[in-house]
Amino acid sequence: MITAVLVWGQFAICVVVIAIAGVKLTEYGDAIADKTGMGGTWVGLVLIATVTSLPELAAGITASAVALLPNIAAGDVLGSCVYNLAILAILDLFTRNQPVLALARREHVLSGGFGLVLIGLAGLGLIAGQAGLSGFSDRVSWITPLLIIVYIVAIRSLHRFQEQEIEQFTEEEPDRYAERSLREIGTRYAIAAGFVIAAGIWLPYVSEDIAAVMGWGESFTGTLFTALSTSLPELVVTLSALRIGAIDMAVGNIFGSNMFNILVLAVDDLFYLPGPIYADLALGHLTSVLAAMTMTGAVVVALYFRPRVRVLRLGGWVSFSLIGLFALNSWLMFHLGSTPHG
Repeated sequence: MITAVLVWGQFAICVVVIAIAGVKLTEYGDAIADKTGMGGTWVGLVLIATVTSLPELAAGITASAVALLPNIAAGDVLGSCVYNLAILAILDLFTRNQPVLALARREHVLSGGFGLVLIGLAGLGLIAGQAGLSGFSDRVSWITPLLIIVYIVAIRSLHRFQEQEIEQFTEEEPDRYAERSLREIGTRYAIAAGFVIAAGIWLPYVSEDIAAVMGWGESFTGTLFTALSTSLPELVVTLSALRIGAIDMAVGNIFGSNMFNILVLAVDDLFYLPGPIYADLALGHLTSVLAAMTMTGAVVVALYFRPRVRVLRLGGWVSFSLIGLFALNSWLMFHLGSTPHG
């Protein structure tokens, strides 16, 4: 019989592997974009989004296609969206004079709006699944092709809107791998990706063991613990961007990662063999959907009004709101998913 110490030890190993490999994966992915000239193109945007969301993709496909754990797959995706938005509150601790969102450009409202649309559509798919109306066919939900279409439209629209700024940043960024060949960097990228994928494949099984050992629901463990570990690359990229003064890249990474996360949910549905994945999801995931939408809305409002006051010299009002909503979502998910397989 598996013990709590053993299962939490396995979870810690997954977290460490994703944290270390995620840092390297981000560095090498950025270097590949620079050396191939993809940094300022639509392909470059997709590459970076895939890099930071690779753990969610690996964990989601494993949970849906192999382990048949749909609640862990959905909890990872939606929980990661909530975690990513909470990262913005962490950024405020590292800015001195004014809230971080007061320093970011208003143009991020566009990506935030697309994020709201995608998360909202996922919520509608969840409600339709509870009503027995999720099937586009015997295998795929009707919401899945719609999510894919909206994601493609969003990426293309954002690329056209921000292409000049992205190309300028890419040209100004120094090549940290000037002495290394593209082949060497590509090999190192593949090795780091392999570690992340391996940990992502392992995570759903660890989350299932945590739910069994602790008596918690799979929707809760997927939302809180699996999502925590798979969100580490986003945290690394965002903090690294802030360190070099690229606040807009930091904020853009959050919104971009959330959009890709919802695309991962569509991929999970395609790989889930028993049928439309929404039909087998717990209604409690709607809590994460509403939390992510409310948090995104709060960030969009702050980006537009650009508040300058720091509360208690720690951060802007929106940061305290994000932390409160994150805590509320975790508390509600714990109680809604307190029954096994809930």
